[in-house]
Amino acid sequence: MSECTHDCSTCGESCGERTAPQSFLKEPNAAARIGKVYGVVSGKGGVGKSMVTSQLAVLARRAGQKVGILDADITGPSIPKAFGVHDRAMGDERGMLPVTTRTGIQMMSVNLLLDHETDPVLWRGPVIGGVVTQFWTDVIWDVDALFVDMPPGTGDVALSVFQSVPLDGVVIVASPQELVSMVVEKAVKMAEMMDIPIVGVVENMSYLVCPDCGREIPLFGQGKTEAAAQAHGLKLLARMPIDPKLAELADQGRIEDFQGSWLQPVIAALP
Repeated sequence: MSECTHDCSTCGESCGERTAPQSFLKEPNAAARIGKVYGVVSGKGGVGKSMVTSQLAVLARRAGQKVGILDADITGPSIPKAFGVHDRAMGDERGMLPVTTRTGIQMMSVNLLLDHETDPVLWRGPVIGGVVTQFWTDVIWDVDALFVDMPPGTGDVALSVFQSVPLDGVVIVASPQELVSMVVEKAVKMAEMMDIPIVGVVENMSYLVCPDCGREIPLFGQGKTEAAAQAHGLKLLARMPIDPKLAELADQGRIEDFQGSWLQPVIAALP
């Protein structure tokens, strides 16, 4: 009998070394109650993924759901600042307790664990991935919907989330620039390889509304996102404007006060 190569695709069904596919999914904290889990992803940074995550959480909360945000962007955590949360996360014998925002949104981020929220996170990939996994396994969530603000790209941390957390769907965020088709394709392929449903695509920074005439001005040209989405059989669910008021609210820690229904179709499409 030939030596086992540990590549089950090369051997017969009767091979004694053959093993079933291994699941890397982790169980949540025993004291947690978690309904649906949604990832907000992008193929690159700087497209407003955290802004989309924040607004989706606020809209779901306004609809009466218990909502949480798991900030998996460890090296660039911006969620706590957008919500004006500066408290340190605490815990008890059962696990870590999420910090709650002014309107009742539960949140866990590395910024809530640091001595100073402006300290850089100088950790290597495996350590960062382990922290993100702990935000799932150790935190006592009590939510109907948990939104995971994913790190940009398709590296170690994104892979850790996809493998460890049972996502019910992902929302892909893109911007209107020429490279959008490649960026969307990267995110789509990663989700498909991990067998995770894709809810649809959001195009951020689509246009600027003229303050005088109300006309929509596409500063980056007509967006290519819809064509990129259609190429993969996906829907472009929403187009978000460049709105200085949103940036101002986030800087002031008052993102829960935003007005606008651009992302309502995304909320309606969530499984």
